[in-house]
Amino acid sequence: MSAPTTLLDETLLWLCAIASPIGEEKTLCDAVERRLAALPLAAPIRRYGDSIVVPLVRGDHGPHLALVGHLDTVRTENGPARIEAGRCIGAGASDMKSGLAVMIALAETFDWSAFAGSLTLVFYAREEGPFSENELGPVLAADPELSKVDLAICLEPSDNRLQLGCAGSVHATVTFRGRTAHSARPWEGDNAITRAAGFIAEVGAIEPEDCDIDGIVYRTVTTITSARDGGRGRNIVPDTFVLNVNHRFAPAYSLEQAQQRVRELVAGRAELAFTDLSPAALPHRTHPIVARLEACGVRATERKQAWTDVARFAQLGVAAVNFGPGENAQAHQKNESTSLALVHEGYEILERLVSR
Repeated sequence: MSAPTTLLDETLLWLCAIASPIGEEKTLCDAVERRLAALPLAAPIRRYGDSIVVPLVRGDHGPHLALVGHLDTVRTENGPARIEAGRCIGAGASDMKSGLAVMIALAETFDWSAFAGSLTLVFYAREEGPFSENELGPVLAADPELSKVDLAICLEPSDNRLQLGCAGSVHATVTFRGRTAHSARPWEGDNAITRAAGFIAEVGAIEPEDCDIDGIVYRTVTTITSARDGGRGRNIVPDTFVLNVNHRFAPAYSLEQAQQRVRELVAGRAELAFTDLSPAALPHRTHPIVARLEACGVRATERKQAWTDVARFAQLGVAAVNFGPGENAQAHQKNESTSLALVHEGYEILERLVSR
């Protein structure tokens, strides 16, 4: 088997030439919908906002797979989409239009007549923003067929590595309160920054906690990622100091348990408000289709230490993994690019999976 390299390259370039920064995915969604509607699909395309569900093929004697990718990109500085020296350069080339190109090329070129199972393609909007605004959530809620798939493969950039599960993520705003005073007479006030000093030291001293699930080791970590004071002036004792605490947790823990750990860490010393709650997902390494994918030539099998939308499928009881041809290190970069050779290889790995 060999990848249809020209079609893959042209499709990736076509995708990158259609700008789709988060919140502006409609033009690309329209174009992908028109292109795939020309295929002999098992059923009409279902559209939800700027996201589409494509019932590519339906069979009675095999598993139901879903290939899943987001249409949006971050807002970066890029010139015109182009191919140079074996690389595609353009916003989203790696994250994750390379994955979208593989999905489209597989739909258009693979001989599905001998495929006994079912395959659904999902293209969705607003992945690069807050959990609550991600359009995959409403798509999964509105499309009951997706809750019945046997395995969902999210084509996030992973350098053709199979990344299992994902860590959960809690963002919390921790606000310390004090009392203002002139900085020449600090004893008349109560410095909110000084109040936070012990808490900051405690968070800094927390060691990563390793957790082994199915031979995959995840790390639970807690980090302060931003800090700001009340901004009243450089000669005023601050009465407010606000921290963002990000707690990343292994799939052994529920979202509720993760929130409780943050509460126990703050221990009533400051005001606490949770601002973004994203659940973790188990690796499912022993799942038969995951094991089959692992044997199809992936470059490595590893944890997904960050959060991805596999967790949304996990909430529905659906096994999901991360696997994509984009270069992880290129995601969100200025002048983003990706290796075309990796895209060709990613196609061949998924072609082997559906061929078996």
